[in-house]
Amino acid sequence: MRQPTGSVRREDDDGGTAEALLGVCADLANKKVDVVYLLLSTPGGTVMHGLTLFNVLRAMPFKLITHNVGNVDSIGNCVFLAGAERYSSPNSTFMFHGVGFDVQGSMRFDEKLLRERTNGVLADQNRIAAVFAQRTKIDPRELERLFLEAVTRDPGYALQQGIIHEIRDVDIPKGAPILQLVFKR
Repeated sequence: MRQPTGSVRREDDDGGTAEALLGVCADLANKKVDVVYLLLSTPGGTVMHGLTLFNVLRAMPFKLITHNVGNVDSIGNCVFLAGAERYSSPNSTFMFHGVGFDVQGSMRFDEKLLRERTNGVLADQNRIAAVFAQRTKIDPRELERLFLEAVTRDPGYALQQGIIHEIRDVDIPKGAPILQLVFKR
């Protein structure tokens, strides 16, 4: 069966993107597709949705090849790392930062709530670090610095650290089926 190429640009944070991508992948798996190319550019999203995508994409019965075609930011790095083969276009970037939480309206923080929030942030960072430990060569101390400094890195860094296997332009074979998922705010 022909190898579909998918393009995903993620701009929402309500889980709709993750659900849609998983739905498309389930359909491809049911059609017995052998290889899926995921052309990815994402500003990230929630840890929950990103790690769900990582775990389910890794479990799919097809070979997943991911290709950074713009920016892979935040939790999008974990989604990207689901690929068995990972590539980056020469002018793409990878952005890393630690986990945080948003506060809306007036909110009272007591010790119990602050401990709960801190524990949640640290637990999420540990989960993300476990993905990086499993799928890259990034030293845990380096990853901690990436979380604290909120930095953007180029494909050369990604290649050196085992995030990608090669820097190369996207090359979609003529006649290959292409599916596009674009989400707007």
